[in-house]
Amino acid sequence: MAVSSSHSIRTCFQIKPKSQRFGLEKRVFGLPVLQHGVVCVGKKLRAKVGAKVEAVQVGLEGPETLTDLKGLGRALGLDVVSEMELREKGFLGLRKTKLVCTIGPACDSLEDLEKLVLGGMNVARLNMCHNTREWHRDVIRKIKKLNEEKGYSVSIMIDTEGSQIHVVDHGEPTSLKVQEDSIWLFTPEKFEGSLPFTVQAKYEGFSEGIKVGDELLIDGGMARFKVIERIGSDLRCQCIDSGLFLPCAKFSFWRDGKLVERNQELPTLSTKDWSDIEFGISEGVDFIAMSFVNDAESVRHLKDYLTIKSLKSIRVLAKIESLEALQKLEEIIEASDGVMIARVDLGVEIPLEQIPTVQEEITQMCRQLNKPVIVASQLLESMTEYPTPTRAEVADVSEAVRQYADALMLAGESAIGLFGQKALSVLQMTSSRMETWSRVENRQDLLQLRQLGVSLPDRIAEQICNSAVGMANNLAVDAIFVYTKHGHMASLLSRNRPNPPIFAFTNDESTKMALNLQWGVTPLLVHLSDDMESNISSTINLIKSKGLVKDGDTVLVVSDVTPTRSTPMAVQSIQVPEIAKTSPNLFTDGHPT
Repeated sequence: MAVSSSHSIRTCFQIKPKSQRFGLEKRVFGLPVLQHGVVCVGKKLRAKVGAKVEAVQVGLEGPETLTDLKGLGRALGLDVVSEMELREKGFLGLRKTKLVCTIGPACDSLEDLEKLVLGGMNVARLNMCHNTREWHRDVIRKIKKLNEEKGYSVSIMIDTEGSQIHVVDHGEPTSLKVQEDSIWLFTPEKFEGSLPFTVQAKYEGFSEGIKVGDELLIDGGMARFKVIERIGSDLRCQCIDSGLFLPCAKFSFWRDGKLVERNQELPTLSTKDWSDIEFGISEGVDFIAMSFVNDAESVRHLKDYLTIKSLKSIRVLAKIESLEALQKLEEIIEASDGVMIARVDLGVEIPLEQIPTVQEEITQMCRQLNKPVIVASQLLESMTEYPTPTRAEVADVSEAVRQYADALMLAGESAIGLFGQKALSVLQMTSSRMETWSRVENRQDLLQLRQLGVSLPDRIAEQICNSAVGMANNLAVDAIFVYTKHGHMASLLSRNRPNPPIFAFTNDESTKMALNLQWGVTPLLVHLSDDMESNISSTINLIKSKGLVKDGDTVLVVSDVTPTRSTPMAVQSIQVPEIAKTSPNLFTDGHPT
């Protein structure tokens, strides 16, 4: 008989011992198991789960085990910030929404980077539009140094420039305030540094088809100009709405209240973008965000390239920032490893009043397709200059959390703002408060998740994770532990947005860093064997030894690591084995015969 199994669910219950001779290291676990297989009859399965739970003692068994735990303690891959938060707030107090910070001149010192890490930064974003290659390399190595020497776990993302047709730069390192009625020259002429009232367009044909009287918007309306004269390829423009002009700002032209479409056939990734990607590969970044993605093919092309060129797994995020991307949204999300909603650029191409509903639609589609989604752009824009946000900005952040976005992103607020650490604190406090309110008020999300799996093993894994989250919520367990080599089951659990936090144990560094972007997942880098019983007992004992769980805590365990019975932990299992057609053997009571 051929039997194949690779997934299981276990519910692990801590029961207080009646006798004082049992210490905290003595636990009792009832361990029903679901394993990968061919067929599962619902009523029969539920009856077995209810009838076959067996109490099993698991704990420390003498000085040798204690000695082993000292070695294990050094191997616990829980990052320092998560451990501090867990000690302070407990399992249910852990923040589930991830935070992305754009690094810039306002926060590029080692000290400022560490303050952002301690403030809750999960992913550091480097915008390749700005600064030099040497500057980016220095920041990446500072972050890696903090990870290695201080025990942090911050992933690194680079964001490509994309087509230069959309970018202009005034040459100053920080933002400028543009005054109404001031006259500016926009030119494709190259020059070093900055010139008074002069803006350099990054694309030579930027003014093609533009007429006197057209309007030029900076970053979707941060400042507005009117074209008053054409001088060859140059445009003389008058500011008609004063505002903030950021370095390497995005721009668009408008005529009679409508966007002037630019039909230049430019590739999604420029020559500079490919150079930046090679740089990211050499520096070992974890994510690459593609700007101005308009089709799925460009995403697949980059992923294929990374598979060949990179020794580690680098995830590709598609930035949704154009009407064309919205028209091909589902295929772009399916092709990518995640999405960033670039609301400023998106707001240039669709009416402003549509942004909230489009944001929610993208967020829900990403969740349906099991891809992480980042809500970005102007979350706390006022904090670029002021120490407190507007109440409307706080409401905007809360709405993104309510929509169950995986991550929120700071851009100029952290990169060039005066109050980047305070802005991060606002994101942290607002998201934590909204998550707590949703849980306490039992505001369960009723989104009906579509079936993703095509093959039988994938469908079984998906159903196991869906059921596991339902069990975890109904039983009010304190945490979900998932043992995963590639992170797939951790992401399936996250997709269901459970009440308890998810702790993902993996032996792959790339998987750990990728899971930093998944909602509600705390990744831990540990040694995993093919013996699931050993994985569970060693990691639970390890966490117990560090005092991170207490008497009475309850966890649910999910695994895609094949179990064996070589360890002394006795279990009562329910199996659904996959039996080869040629095998005449049957199985009884859930166990192969």
